[in-house]
Amino acid sequence: MLELKSVSAGYGSFQALFGVSIEVRRGEAVAVIGPNGAGKTTLMRVISGLLETTSGEIAMEGRSLLDIAPHEIVATGIGHVPENRRLFPRMTVEENLKMGAFAPAARGKYKERLAFVYDLFPAMMERRNQMAGTMSGGEQQMCAIGRALMTGPSLLLMDEPSAGLAPVIVQQVFDLVRRIRDDGYTVLIVEQNVRQVLKLVDRAYLLEAGTVKSGGTAEELLGSESLRKAYVGI
Repeated sequence: MLELKSVSAGYGSFQALFGVSIEVRRGEAVAVIGPNGAGKTTLMRVISGLLETTSGEIAMEGRSLLDIAPHEIVATGIGHVPENRRLFPRMTVEENLKMGAFAPAARGKYKERLAFVYDLFPAMMERRNQMAGTMSGGEQQMCAIGRALMTGPSLLLMDEPSAGLAPVIVQQVFDLVRRIRDDGYTVLIVEQNVRQVLKLVDRAYLLEAGTVKSGGTAEELLGSESLRKAYVGI
């Protein structure tokens, strides 16, 4: 479904990714793990077109994403839940969800998708008229996930969904991710909570200093020497 071949990217003179190659197959849940500064968020921004590559190739369903404007990438079937949620805090929950259905293809299915999101996240239905910025961190994460699902994506990108949340809320967020996965979505998730995320996914890649150090099944990564070297105390 999604394939990156030898992708390099950076910010000005700073190079953050060095020849990264990863693949996500339809129906899979794949994690990209790694310590702070490994380039995980940069990778997600590159896939979504928010950051240009300096070399390499990115393809979704065999179609190159490099010649597509960032605002049109969502139409290829990619939904992005960004780091720190990036909600519109002074808009209501339902207004935030409506923003997720801005693409022409999604507008015609707005009511259907909204009902789906409210069924998946009943708390969002209860808070649909509440300003998004007044909700708890966990509720805001639900709203951010719901907004991405409003596009009806084939592939859902999730960037650090547990970041900044209390431990009890982190567990709730991972339960939500599990529900989305069980609902048949293909998921690419970036996460620092290694043990939790490796319980959810089929495969994972270890990213360190902008380079893929290893990849394999979740079980293989959890027991690998490279993972122990990358994380202190694991």
